[in-house]
Amino acid sequence: MVIVGESGVRLFGLTLPQRTERLFARIGVPRLTMDAQGVLALAADGSALPRDAGSGETIIVVRADAVLDPALARAVAQTPGLLLVDSEEARPLLAHVPAEQVELAAKALLDGDVQAAQAAGWRILAPAELPGAAFQEKLRKREAPYALLLRDSSAAARRALEWRVFMGTYKGATDVITKRVWPRPAFIVTRWLAEHTRITPNMVTLLSAVLVVLAFGLFAAGHYGWGLLAAWGMTFLDTVDGKLARTTLTSSRFGDIFDHGIDLVHPPFWYAAWAMGLAAHGTPLDDAWWWGALIVIIAGYVIQRLMEGVSIALLGMEIHIWRPFDTWFREITARRNPNLVLLTVFWLVGRPDWGLLAVAAWTLISLVVHGVQLVQAFAEKRRNGRLVSWMAREGA
Repeated sequence: MVIVGESGVRLFGLTLPQRTERLFARIGVPRLTMDAQGVLALAADGSALPRDAGSGETIIVVRADAVLDPALARAVAQTPGLLLVDSEEARPLLAHVPAEQVELAAKALLDGDVQAAQAAGWRILAPAELPGAAFQEKLRKREAPYALLLRDSSAAARRALEWRVFMGTYKGATDVITKRVWPRPAFIVTRWLAEHTRITPNMVTLLSAVLVVLAFGLFAAGHYGWGLLAAWGMTFLDTVDGKLARTTLTSSRFGDIFDHGIDLVHPPFWYAAWAMGLAAHGTPLDDAWWWGALIVIIAGYVIQRLMEGVSIALLGMEIHIWRPFDTWFREITARRNPNLVLLTVFWLVGRPDWGLLAVAAWTLISLVVHGVQLVQAFAEKRRNGRLVSWMAREGA
């Protein structure tokens, strides 16, 4: 991958060339340099590539002021003979061409010369036209990918572009708090961390783990107000760590396991601690109700997670992205954040015991819904041989 031109503009602490380099390095495409004679060399060690790198060798050439959606990188790498134009004004910003045409591609990009690309026989595509780029299964969403040229380097233009990049990191199927409440404050914190500190996503995850333990202790002691403050702080940091990793392109396998491991394990412990704290708070439940609610909540949590695993293993997809209803219901299903909303509301009215019962009732309702979803999904797979997410369909 060769970057042509210059840009010192920074987004989330990275210059645009640094961002492009990280983006392609993540899929195994190294950065190359090109001298005035068109000789290509590995940027890391300066070792020159053969002039005839040629037979079948292709190179990706990118403008320095280009901002690419991470979803485009692999699609671009799999589409040789390509001139990619930006999302707004169809200006050339990237080419994937045979090695012997790198100089031609560099000139075409810097001059904005679409005619040169047409003469060379390259396909001219907008981001949304790249095969498979719109459906991002890992982020559980369908969204037109962006590819932009930053001509205006004003602070307002950079902030608008950072917001676009930030929102592009969001999952499409997630809970209502993460999706509709946290974005703006999480953007502010993520941007500040990226631009002014050396705090890594894993450091943020570690702090969220501390808040997990703190919330557990406070709930168990009946200090629900402080416990909820710690719990909501943890859920906020759980948004920030992932956004920081994706906006700075520093996601790692360890970070993914660390973050998702905490998310998977801690909710049942919070519910148990909430139940334990009822007596200390002065709102105890009868033993039958106490045990019944706790068993339903914890068993329901485990069963719901198992259902999700069954869907992935046997149906080949997360059940939450099959149909529009499934994606919508993911926003409110009995998972940590919607359950915290219930617990918070009932604590505010002075009845944390009712909060526990409300979570138990919503867990049962959610299990019924997910059970019906699975039955319908298996029936669909028997009829058609496979499931297709609504997000993967053209025109979705």
